[in-house]
Amino acid sequence: MRAAKAACLLGKAPTEVCAFLFARDVVSSLYAARDYMKILVISLAGIGDTLLATPLLHELRLNFPDAQIDVLVKELGARDLLEANPHITSVHYEDMLNQSKWTTLRALRRFREQRYDVSINTYPQSKIHYRLVTRWIGAQERLSHIYDRWNFLDGLLVTKTIPQDYALHSIDNNLKFLELLGVQPKLQTHDSEIFLSSAEQQWANEALRDLGLAGKRVLGVHVGSGKTKNLALRRWPLENYIELFRELRKESDLAVVLFGGPEEKADHDRVLRELGDKSVLVAPSRSLRQAAALVGRCRGFLSVDTALMHVAAAMKVPRQIVIETPTFNKTIEPHARPYTLIPNPAVKGRNLEFYRYDGRDIQGTPEELRRCMLSVKVEDVLAAARAI
Repeated sequence: MRAAKAACLLGKAPTEVCAFLFARDVVSSLYAARDYMKILVISLAGIGDTLLATPLLHELRLNFPDAQIDVLVKELGARDLLEANPHITSVHYEDMLNQSKWTTLRALRRFREQRYDVSINTYPQSKIHYRLVTRWIGAQERLSHIYDRWNFLDGLLVTKTIPQDYALHSIDNNLKFLELLGVQPKLQTHDSEIFLSSAEQQWANEALRDLGLAGKRVLGVHVGSGKTKNLALRRWPLENYIELFRELRKESDLAVVLFGGPEEKADHDRVLRELGDKSVLVAPSRSLRQAAALVGRCRGFLSVDTALMHVAAAMKVPRQIVIETPTFNKTIEPHARPYTLIPNPAVKGRNLEFYRYDGRDIQGTPEELRRCMLSVKVEDVLAAARAI
């Protein structure tokens, strides 16, 4: 960087390069000169995506130690995961999925009144609706990625943009916002962060004991998936999970624990009913934070690409098993963690043909997507599950 600037001063570097380098210094100094700065991080895409934005929150605090850093989410689980995060000032939850547009606009008025200096739409928020929220809040600088199907109106809603990159993880796509703020990462490595209390950690230890799992290899399993768009169609068939569990109960030192929320209760009840014994247990967690604490006690974790997959990565579960879906790609793999991907023969590397960050559903008919997930056989998963 210093050599490049020196070349500029000597007239030996391209004009556009010099303009970028010194403009960034000006931006950085303007932000640094402020005693107090207001930043709103908007993370409306989902629970897992909010978790993947926590390294950005950490870097924002390190670069702007005196700033007011607020976060806006639309999922209760996302709010829960940000509780006790020391890098933010406050987290705000708005139930945008279950309230009218007018109710949402009225609720967001309080953010307009804050007169934020900067708002950041975290990655990936590809729908134009997210940028409409940003414009309504009206921060002075409004940062976003450029997504597929970006148009003229998108550009009017924000002030600074960077291109998305499918070759980079979501965490790294988020960290690129620092360039727009004229600063650089201060940490050598970046991980998703969940800050659990000692009481929550103690609860997990007691739950493990009460479930009779002391001394056993525990395999956590999430049989669900996202509930927005048509993401439920990327679930591995429940019948396959049941067949897998029948095989796994032959392993005397291996215990299976099911994780999930109210959306998975019917599936959990069916699993227990069909197995008819206690070879599979349901996690007694009453919040996502408790679930995270208990996930952290697992030897392995099996799922498709869901929020709980990212929770398992954040809790550094030693062995993760991920069943490939049409939506799986580099941006959302377990970050900086060893994991076993169970290949989907129907996908064949065409993930971005099925699903891109363009605001649309997974491409394909419901029947085509069900057949796609049926193509992953139980024996493909069994060997990996036994190896935890």
